[in-house]
Amino acid sequence: MAAKILVLGSLNGNFEVAFKKLAALHAKQDFAFAIITGNLFGLEQDDDAVTRLLGGEISLPLTTYFTVGTSPLPQRVLERLQAGEDICDNLHYLGKRSITKTSDGIRIVALGGALDTTIVGGQSKEQYMPLHTADDAKALRGANTADILLTALWPDQVWKHSNAGLSPGNQASAASSAEVAMLCAALKPRYHFATSSSDFFYEREPFFHPPADPESDAIAVTRFISLAPYGNTAKAKALYAFNLQVGETTTTVPQGSTVSPFMTRNALGKRGTGVADHRSDGRDGDNRRRRKGPRSPPPGPDRCFFCLSNTNLDTHMICSIGEDAYVTTAKGPLPAPDTFSAQGIDFPGHQLIIPLSHEPTIRAMASDAEKTYAEMSRFKESLQAMVSAQSKHQLGAVTWEISRQGGIHTHWQFLPVPTDLLRRGLVEAGFKVEAENRKYPALQDASIGSAVNETNDFFRVWLWSDDSDTGIQGKELVMRLDDSFRFDLQFARKVMAKLLGLEKRLYWQDVVQSVTEETADVDKFKETFKAWDFTLT
Repeated sequence: MAAKILVLGSLNGNFEVAFKKLAALHAKQDFAFAIITGNLFGLEQDDDAVTRLLGGEISLPLTTYFTVGTSPLPQRVLERLQAGEDICDNLHYLGKRSITKTSDGIRIVALGGALDTTIVGGQSKEQYMPLHTADDAKALRGANTADILLTALWPDQVWKHSNAGLSPGNQASAASSAEVAMLCAALKPRYHFATSSSDFFYEREPFFHPPADPESDAIAVTRFISLAPYGNTAKAKALYAFNLQVGETTTTVPQGSTVSPFMTRNALGKRGTGVADHRSDGRDGDNRRRRKGPRSPPPGPDRCFFCLSNTNLDTHMICSIGEDAYVTTAKGPLPAPDTFSAQGIDFPGHQLIIPLSHEPTIRAMASDAEKTYAEMSRFKESLQAMVSAQSKHQLGAVTWEISRQGGIHTHWQFLPVPTDLLRRGLVEAGFKVEAENRKYPALQDASIGSAVNETNDFFRVWLWSDDSDTGIQGKELVMRLDDSFRFDLQFARKVMAKLLGLEKRLYWQDVVQSVTEETADVDKFKETFKAWDFTLT
């Protein structure tokens, strides 16, 4: 079913009137959600209006998203957002640099703020200032796709090849950047929304991108729309409603379309650098440092180590991003870069498979659970195939998961393991003996799939090998977790450290590499994984 969406131009503080209009339209049209482009608040914002908004006196009838525009947010609004709270019911801040998947399955990539040319390198370290860096835009290319791209700036030269009237004066007044153009070229969004600082509306003809896969009939088509500020004196169009069908593909070029204005950038054929916060092995718990006092509330997506909206991102650690999950390397990996060199692997191979959804379990993803699990499993199988082929079947793999309803952001850890250890049953025995020594519940042979029917917390480990002679062997072991004992979040790493003779690398903090070393390992991994990386096709 198609989602009906309403987009508004910059409100510039005129949100009371705009929200009343939105409510009236929603009552008739039943929109899935709304998006505010540009500035929600004005430079000279009515403080009383902010008080009413924060106090819940101004209401919104439907989910409405916004990001920072080119004006700073009011201090009281900023404090509310920094506390991890929404400004009011149904008004959600996307983050200045973010990737969001709505409950309708629509993927929104947002880049707020104007380009800060004074910063030569690196991403901005906060999510609220109305400025972004060139690396912020570059990092978001790792999202690979977007249904909707939301930016404060226009993509430079978007009017090229267009017959849609745009006067030289309006071209000059439209703040644009080459960085946003390259982001649009990389993501190929179905819709790209920006805002006009002057009182004019611009809708470009649809433009199509060069095919990423010459064997596919699918054609990526983008519609760029810039809305005039809401309530503008010229009465230029400030509202735009449209329908969007999730997963819909186009096989014919829409009538009146043009070639992409970014063809020269697109023709490079380069996929963007991935965006992900670098995830460490078991960073959500280290039993060497026990917390004292009351537990602080779990971090939201902007502070979660596994969320793409976190500002503290180490983009050099990303390996591959799919539709619902992505792969990154582990900081302080258990194996060293040369641990498996004799088997043909010249990088650690310790990978994390992480869903895009900020949920403590796959089950909590509700309607997205099965699809997310399927893609995570596909990544796992691709990694298994890679290490087996690259090592000429000398290596298999162990993958583990800790699923806790009170957790933060679920993920799987993947590790190459000598096939001999797996075939002789030493890995299985290692896990079972360690569990028995710690008086944990027994690990049981099970196959629980996506675990959407599992109501309890659990630890799960997959054992996999292919020795080419007797073929593939796989086993899934599950341990149910409850409040009767304290489960060590480093349990699996400790078991594997003993089995691989890597006890000196037990704690990730002790073996953290330099950025140069991490980058070198990631580059080697990506080059090796290329043949199995389904996101490249």
